[in-house]
Amino acid sequence: MDKTLIFGHKNPDTDTICSALAYADLKNKLGIRAEPARLGSVSKETQFALDYFNLEAPKLIEKVEDDVKSVILVDHNEFQQSVENIKDVRIAEVIDHHRISNFETSEPLYFRAEPVGCTATILNKMYKENNIPVSKEIAGLLLSAIVSDSLLLKSPTCTKEDVDAAYELAKIAGVNLETYGMEMLQAGADLSDKSVYELLTMDAKEFSMADAKVEIAQVNAVDTAKIYELQHEIDQEIAKIVNEKDLNLFLFVVTDILNNDSEVLALGSGKEKVEAAFDVKLDDNSRALLKGVVSRKKQIVTALTDAFTK
Repeated sequence: MDKTLIFGHKNPDTDTICSALAYADLKNKLGIRAEPARLGSVSKETQFALDYFNLEAPKLIEKVEDDVKSVILVDHNEFQQSVENIKDVRIAEVIDHHRISNFETSEPLYFRAEPVGCTATILNKMYKENNIPVSKEIAGLLLSAIVSDSLLLKSPTCTKEDVDAAYELAKIAGVNLETYGMEMLQAGADLSDKSVYELLTMDAKEFSMADAKVEIAQVNAVDTAKIYELQHEIDQEIAKIVNEKDLNLFLFVVTDILNNDSEVLALGSGKEKVEAAFDVKLDDNSRALLKGVVSRKKQIVTALTDAFTK
């Protein structure tokens, strides 16, 4: 029987990994042969969730193999964020909560994009719509994804649907939402063993903004100053990435999970767009504090896109 592969974006975060696993579970329970996959390494945060609920990470792939009939994209739709041969495969479905950009198919498909804080929130509804009960383990994964994307329900991307789903799933998973959520976020914020290159690539996404190519990397931390002790090395590594990818802007976002602010570092010919987008002045180190900014999707990408299109 032909199989369907389900995966999220490159440099996968917790929502990407957990949504691929959960949607594959739902598809198989509906009688459709589906396998989850991932397009990068598993973060400490995501591994914490997998270990807690005793589940394995999806297999790692670099491209879609010939025996795959079709693919389903979760937590993304922009082709530059997807598998390298995405334009050569049949996309059967998209389940996402981001903007829709750079997306085109030759056939009709099921496309579900909702303005919620997390793909997992949509999947939780899809279990209900299909009258399939959510197991304890899958509930734990879906909850973990919501906690991650919403910074424990504090992000401006978080909706009432996300909040309701989180409490519902925490009950099924048998955990205390606040206690489990903070433990998971703190596990992800431990960056002590990461190289500078890993800091810049572990959660990076590339975006097209007008005629500009922009890459935004984000890490969560308890002590942002500790990260920027490495700024000289960070600057050198970003310069390499900008040159190799011909980027107009690389924005490194270090988000303080305790204070819900972000300190950003902007490099590239388009760095003045950061000042315009957020009404800030970059200091001599090309950094600025963005008070109350934690969401790449809702607060950073939208503001930068407006700045590049003006």
